[in-house]
Amino acid sequence: MLTRGLGNNRFARIEAGELALSRRDALEVPAQVRQLRRVIDSHLPRIRIEDLLVEVDGRCGFTRELVPVGGYTPRMENRYATLLAALVAHGTNLGIATMAQSTEGITVDMLQYASRWFLSASALKAANRVLVDYHHRLELAGVWGDGTASSSDGQRFGVQESSLLAGFYPRYFGFYDRAITVYTHVSDQYSVFASRAISCSPREAIYVLDGLLENDTILRAREHYTDTHGFTEQLFGLCYLLGFSFMPRLKGLADQQLYKLDRTRSYGKLDPLFRGTIDAALVREQWDPLVRIAASLKQRTAPAHVVLDRLAASSPSDRPAKALTMLGRVVKTTYILRYLHDSAIRNRVHLQLNRGESRHELARRLFFANQGAFRSGDYEEIMNKVSALSVLSNAVLVWNTVCLAEIMRGLESSTGRPVEHADLARISPLAHAHVIPSGTYNFDRVAAEPAGRLP
Repeated sequence: MLTRGLGNNRFARIEAGELALSRRDALEVPAQVRQLRRVIDSHLPRIRIEDLLVEVDGRCGFTRELVPVGGYTPRMENRYATLLAALVAHGTNLGIATMAQSTEGITVDMLQYASRWFLSASALKAANRVLVDYHHRLELAGVWGDGTASSSDGQRFGVQESSLLAGFYPRYFGFYDRAITVYTHVSDQYSVFASRAISCSPREAIYVLDGLLENDTILRAREHYTDTHGFTEQLFGLCYLLGFSFMPRLKGLADQQLYKLDRTRSYGKLDPLFRGTIDAALVREQWDPLVRIAASLKQRTAPAHVVLDRLAASSPSDRPAKALTMLGRVVKTTYILRYLHDSAIRNRVHLQLNRGESRHELARRLFFANQGAFRSGDYEEIMNKVSALSVLSNAVLVWNTVCLAEIMRGLESSTGRPVEHADLARISPLAHAHVIPSGTYNFDRVAAEPAGRLP
């Protein structure tokens, strides 16, 4: 199809045997979308983060999942308000000592007790699942997607203490400050369904499958998008075996090497782009071992990043690893040819990656304290904050989506015209200028569990 369509392809062409991209591969934002975004921003009411959590919890009850492992519930004074205060303390990077100074009636001991007993990794993951599932069921969430597409990307944060994860990252933090990466999986509905802290050193691609395979929400991603740092040829192969359509945005696309299955076959003008041939016999020989690797990943018998790291570091004599690379090259070549030919695929890739960037902006807004740097180098403490931040992000998403539905009804009533869903789909529901995460917190009014106050 690419060969036949080259004459009408305004994005890609062949010049002197080389692939040339003729225009910047970016999405355009129509004027009516920019206008609608301004209207929505002006109608979103300002709200404090603690009030937002109370109202969202009144809808979906995510705090019911914040219980100790085993179901034992220790006694705790002012339990509900203290839970929310501890969640905000970790999710904003404020810390329990500063939170105790920023609110009345809640002490450091109470926050430490709540953090130790109620904010475990499993409890925070369960609370996050409730938020993602509830948002998926909201009618307006379907405007942005059906939950079958996702993307993953890393966001860098400074670390002030020594840590096994921390490393130097001169591009953003100079030559003296250490940093880590928070690697986040975001659905096409803008919800965060997986996040983990990783080192800045290894390639992010080895962590792509972890979030997809460990996903326990109602969402079932079939297409997954990353940027260049999130791709390897072996990952292409594993995604194919696991049933995922892997669709990265590749830097230096014109320089990517393409492969033929049959070296004797001619593809006309595209022939100069094919610089290698696939060893199909090796793939057939190693097919059963490759299927067993995929099955073990599906059953979670080993973490996906460990398997991918092992395959990437394998010797040239490792035939299953070599066969997986060959399979990945076939899938990569097919994908690149489709990407060059079909503008709709290019738009889907960029749109979903833009959703991930929107989440990064929200995270920077919420994780404001200590200039957005982790004060501790302890992995469990870092992951506790990362998980709490995901809960806060998804709570903001739920609140914004409910408010957007109300705003849309008001606009349609006042103008007599329906709001085009195609325009609304281009507007992120992760607006955050109206959310106030800092200041003096007031948890007195949430001493009891709420009955629900969202419109």
